[in-house]
Amino acid sequence: MRSMNLMPPSADLNTRRCAVGTLQFVLAAAVVMMSSAFASADGAVTPPVAAPVTAAPTPLDPATAKVVNDVQAFYNRTTTFSSDFTQQYLVKAYNTTKTSQGHVVFSKPGKMDWTYVDPAGNHVVSDGTTLKAYEAANKQMYQQTINQSQYPAALSFLLGTGQLGTLFNFTMIDGAQLNFPGGWVLIGDPVQPTPAYTKVLFYVDKGTSQVMRVLILDGQGNRNRFDFTNPQVNQAVAPNQFQYTPPPGTTVINP
Repeated sequence: MRSMNLMPPSADLNTRRCAVGTLQFVLAAAVVMMSSAFASADGAVTPPVAAPVTAAPTPLDPATAKVVNDVQAFYNRTTTFSSDFTQQYLVKAYNTTKTSQGHVVFSKPGKMDWTYVDPAGNHVVSDGTTLKAYEAANKQMYQQTINQSQYPAALSFLLGTGQLGTLFNFTMIDGAQLNFPGGWVLIGDPVQPTPAYTKVLFYVDKGTSQVMRVLILDGQGNRNRFDFTNPQVNQAVAPNQFQYTPPPGTTVINP
């Protein structure tokens, strides 16, 4: 996806792929973490218009529909989400896997902060207006105004304009079949085709309806997996959480 290629050509290929994968994940993870209408204390927020979904989702069987609705309902009640995460990104063409770790914070309306501890210093931040991606190894930061980006419909969940069941056609299997006991796995095929991913798998805890793992598959066979540890919802967030200034000497890249 052109608008998500955040690393410049001079960056290491695997690092660039991992960074792009992170942002592709953000689009998909936002489906469950940032769904429902985003409204501030002062009133409704008018987000940028997402690409319209022109196809209709396939009707779900009752069991799958209940799990999807339960997930939606849980995150509808969520104003903030934070968690430690582990990312495993498989680059199929090179048969290499890069493992990263960090902490993520989401806050309505449309704010997020991915802070990496390994590789240390990497950052992906949005204050709801501007998206920034900092790569510490090359001291380069890409930034773009969200209004200027041509995002697929999946980002509408980040902005609060979509519903989970309208963006994906879901099938569901018991998590035990995929080494996820005590949970369900929702396998989502995007209703509106996108080059960012071909499938998104949501690993849902049966007891809480929280998403504990997300796996993204793309058309090149790359696999981007995020596991969440100790997730917290509706916790207070620091006022400057989503403000980021890169270190001195950083090369800032604008589209």
